[in-house]
Amino acid sequence: MKKITLGAETRTQVGKGLAALRMAEVLPAVVYGQDFPSQSISVKLKDFAEAYKQAGESSLVYLELGEQSLPVIISDVSKDPVSDLFMHADFHKVSLKEKVKAEVQLVFTGESPAVKELAGILLKNLNAIEVEALPQDLPHEISVDISNLKTFADHIMVKDLILPNGVTVESSPDEVIALVQEPISQEKLDEGLAAESTTTPEEVEVIKRPGADVEVGVEPAAGETKPEVKKEEK
Repeated sequence: MKKITLGAETRTQVGKGLAALRMAEVLPAVVYGQDFPSQSISVKLKDFAEAYKQAGESSLVYLELGEQSLPVIISDVSKDPVSDLFMHADFHKVSLKEKVKAEVQLVFTGESPAVKELAGILLKNLNAIEVEALPQDLPHEISVDISNLKTFADHIMVKDLILPNGVTVESSPDEVIALVQEPISQEKLDEGLAAESTTTPEEVEVIKRPGADVEVGVEPAAGETKPEVKKEEK
């Protein structure tokens, strides 16, 4: 995998001063780690966006800070809820000799015969998975080939994933990642709608009007008369 680098500078601006940084298309950030004191930094917004696109929050990035080249993983990113622009980022400094855990995105590839030929519906139970590996071995994404889903009985489980060397999965090996559901026929849809529209007397909500002894909501049976309502004397 290509080495991802990102230039950074020490940051002194805090509070209201961060707005000026963002106006200049500079992203405020912080870098921290074991045996590494937390340090406020800033990175160019354009450069960060490109690095984040390549690395996400699972691949290794080398943060060029002064004369240091720090191996880090982007651990947290904040975005503006309206503009969707990056507002802040955290970088976790890691040791290249110690394994770390990270959540890696699953990318579904190929075409399922059960979907294409049998008109089934692809159900994705997982879109990401937690793995453990040395930082330099962490993948950016893991491919899931759905071309093996040929019938409605087929499914893809965690143990079916093809993982890079040195990468292990934290999830249960028998956890289902994806399967194809049989389409619902028009007949079954009609039956469901008919069942919903059929209401029995027992299902009618019973309401008592104030001052009345008559239960409203259930019609009297054939041949019966409605009981007389006794009005209270005022």
